[in-house]
Amino acid sequence: MRLTCPLCGDRDRREFTYYGAEDYLHRPAAEAPLADWDGYLHLRDNPAGETRDLWYHEAGCAQWLLVSRNTVTHAISKVELVAERKA
Repeated sequence: MRLTCPLCGDRDRREFTYYGAEDYLHRPAAEAPLADWDGYLHLRDNPAGETRDLWYHEAGCAQWLLVSRNTVTHAISKVELVAERKA
């Protein structure tokens, strides 16, 4: 699989570290119940189809990327910098 980094261009997947689904960006508050933290850290969906995942370009520009991809076909439809996203 190849990812097109907005800053570095087309790169092999091995340059990146996968961190999980986009909801990984939404951490529980520090004072949240332990059950919320347990779910955040240990429970992940494994969807078939379109997902938005968080990746880190470890062997490149050291930027966090949000990758829209299909888990069935491995097709990448969009790669964007997390820092440029508007809430």
